Amino acid sequence: MAASALPATALDRLLRASRAGPGRAALTVFAIRVGAAGFAYGGQVLAARLMGWDAYGVFAAVWVWTALLGHSLTLGLSQGACRFLPGDQARGDLDHARGYLRAGALVTGGAACAVAGLGIALVLLEPELLAPAYRAPVLVAACVLPLFALQDYLEGVARSQDWVGLAIAPPYLVRQTAMMAALVAAVLLGAPPEPATAMACLLAAAGLATALQARLLAARLRERLPPGLHRYRWRRWLGTGLPIAGIDLANAGFGFIDVIVLGALVSPAELGLYFAATRIVQFVVFVHYAASAATLQRYSAAEAAGDRPGLAALVRRQGRLTAAATALVGLGVLAASPVLLALFGADWAAAAPVLCLLVAGAVGASLFGPGEDLLTMLGGEGHCAAVTAAMLVLAGALCLVLVPPLGPPGAALGIAAATVARAALLARLAGRRHGLSTPVWSGAR
Repeated sequence: MAASALPATALDRLLRASRAGPGRAALTVFAIRVGAAGFAYGGQVLAARLMGWDAYGVFAAVWVWTALLGHSLTLGLSQGACRFLPGDQARGDLDHARGYLRAGALVTGGAACAVAGLGIALVLLEPELLAPAYRAPVLVAACVLPLFALQDYLEGVARSQDWVGLAIAPPYLVRQTAMMAALVAAVLLGAPPEPATAMACLLAAAGLATALQARLLAARLRERLPPGLHRYRWRRWLGTGLPIAGIDLANAGFGFIDVIVLGALVSPAELGLYFAATRIVQFVVFVHYAASAATLQRYSAAEAAGDRPGLAALVRRQGRLTAAATALVGLGVLAASPVLLALFGADWAAAAPVLCLLVAGAVGASLFGPGEDLLTMLGGEGHCAAVTAAMLVLAGALCLVLVPPLGPPGAALGIAAATVARAALLARLAGRRHGLSTPVWSGAR
């Protein structure tokens, strides 16, 4: 809870210092995400130790669905903020910028509350749809959905202004730290160590982090967007945002489809072991996230300014640095994996092959560069969504085919193969549409 205990003004000063060029910004994002992953890893170890593998498997399944839905309910307007707000502000069109901010918040909040209400109604009216162990955690998770969605939208707005620290510290550092502290406090006060308790701690932590981020972001936006008229381009915003939402949903699906399939085919204990491996591989995935968070809006700005040489140089630099860093972090994770997995408890060795396959998939995908980012920011989001959806179906099919004979490693093999295939296809699309070669072994045309 140390980060969340800082006064808002002190935290804001700390986060303002993180604004810099793309290289330093990417390092800032990566440092925060790695720190957050450390707290998240500690929280997952704590949860697994307290609840046991069976209950931890239930918690993992509910967590996956919460994250999958919560992060996709912005309807693409979170990523859209990086595309539309910088352009409107550069042209001095502050009326449409103010309109986008309000429209995005209303759409995100409305969609998330509607889905959460539907979920609660289904559980209460048709309780037999879920096994008894899942009912209470799912009810609590439904209350988390609006907070996850709103925080995802706030993250996109902060990234559009190059405030990378403010974009990611509250959801990934403050929230993770607060959840772990709340879980420890709840158990010490006598709460049962079960999935519903863990989800309630997540609800409290998400509420704290979202409120803090909203307050700091609103204060900063008042400096750049003084009060004035609000104008709207609903058709353009939603026409662009909905395909991006499809991409976001499919991306989230790539992170969770293996867990979803395993939840239907293996025991909760086996699912818990697999989920433990996925939490560790997040250290590798965060390299691409950090680079993307620092450069997405810069692609739009370079294209709007007609700076094709600068854009090509940025693509080459990001692709090569991201691939090198991903490989380096991946090797470090594999070297430390015996210790990292052993902390979860007995039977950790069963997750080692899973971790190796997932790391290999992340490294392989990084070699094809930022094709997805270019399609999302410069045009081509519809094609990107179609490829991502097709590869998600492929990943699910591979998991269904490979899990029965191979068990959890089959799911890891399926998701790794589909992830690399998706990266290759997106790189090819970006090259054809925008004339920019993104694989690390080629130069931009």
